Amino acid sequence: MGKIDKLLIANRGEIAIRIIKTCKKLGIKTVAIYTRADETSPHIKIADEAYYLGSDPYAYLDVEKIISIALRCGATAVHPGYGFLSENARFAKAVEDNGLIWIGPPAKVIELLESKSAVRSIANSLGIPVVPGSLEPVNLAQAKKIAEEIGYPVLLKADRGGGGRGIRIIKSPEELEALFDIAVEEMKSAFKSDKVYIEKYIPKARHIELQVLADTHGNVVVLGERECSIQRRYQKVIEEAPSPIVTQEERARLYQYATKFVKHVGYVNAGTMEFIRSPESQYYLIEVNKRIQVEHPVTEMITNIDIVEQQIRIAEGKELQIKNSILNFDKHAIEARIYAEDPETSLPSPGIVTYVEFPNAEGVRVDHYLELGVYIPPFYDPMIAKVIAVGKTRTEALNKLVQALKEFKVEGVKTSIPVLLKILTSRQFVEGDIHVEIYNELVK
Repeated sequence: MGKIDKLLIANRGEIAIRIIKTCKKLGIKTVAIYTRADETSPHIKIADEAYYLGSDPYAYLDVEKIISIALRCGATAVHPGYGFLSENARFAKAVEDNGLIWIGPPAKVIELLESKSAVRSIANSLGIPVVPGSLEPVNLAQAKKIAEEIGYPVLLKADRGGGGRGIRIIKSPEELEALFDIAVEEMKSAFKSDKVYIEKYIPKARHIELQVLADTHGNVVVLGERECSIQRRYQKVIEEAPSPIVTQEERARLYQYATKFVKHVGYVNAGTMEFIRSPESQYYLIEVNKRIQVEHPVTEMITNIDIVEQQIRIAEGKELQIKNSILNFDKHAIEARIYAEDPETSLPSPGIVTYVEFPNAEGVRVDHYLELGVYIPPFYDPMIAKVIAVGKTRTEALNKLVQALKEFKVEGVKTSIPVLLKILTSRQFVEGDIHVEIYNELVK
């Protein structure tokens, strides 16, 4: 801990630019890193310094190289953003061991919470509901036994999975027998771990997450919930805050769950407690995200709190000045993620941006890394921008977002804007009648 005067951002694109903007506001110098694929990215230009990682597009995962750059340039801190190494305990420990400030939870907490079954076990011990299933990784025999007890269908999940990957719906004992070893090998290849666990499949669930801040002085603040039920293959597409379905009583209970868990594990900095809500209004904790989330702007828009700024202040050892959890909101915000992909096939659409025109309206925010001549590479997540709209009501926010997306023009690459508009103008979304399985129904 200590004063941060130069910060290296171990990331790229939109989130790198987002972090740089807050650093400029705080008078902190910024250091960007980039690969050959990102030589045209604006985050290089607006940072105070930029260092080349090399030709390998996946060098953003090179712990030793990034630490070497941080030490060489005199950075005092590292912010990992989201994705890449943001939830990597080895990277966090390397940052800490080299005398740099890590903007995130301690490495030992990341390591503990990397295991989703460990999160389930801890939550269960604290009286926080988890989806019925195993509390530890299982083999095939154990999976069969638990599946018979809780009933099919079940979910087979990677213990150390992420980004919505490593999840299979299993509908019968025969399917479990046939797919278990195949699924384990796939997950081992993707996540370098062959550990899996099993839980009851809850149809038409809603995805509700809580934004948490915790400092080193024992203070924990919950900045409300976000509804993230519009998902494609378990990856979020549209998010909003607050949720249109969470009641005040439910919100208060979720705040208690989140605060209890965070204090128990010694969590520090920003984090997200992710729950699913059954059609019967039962909440179950499913995982903890140990970083800033892609969808953090909707929380910022309804609370007027800069979460990146809070992350930095917490990392410096400062005490949170936000003392009370917020239960009442007088605003509503909705975010749409824009992907560089063909709206007809959902396949990535890399290329060079030849024209871009942004929406410009009160209450509309665009986080992006777009400008003329920028190359959108095929190697990374295809998200190129996020459009966030805020209003006094959900209807007002939704109308603003729809209009903003209609005004957003990008040429040179195809985008998912037509798909987003179809979802946002659907009867189900307008009425808030959504769940994590509804995406295909809305876009067909």
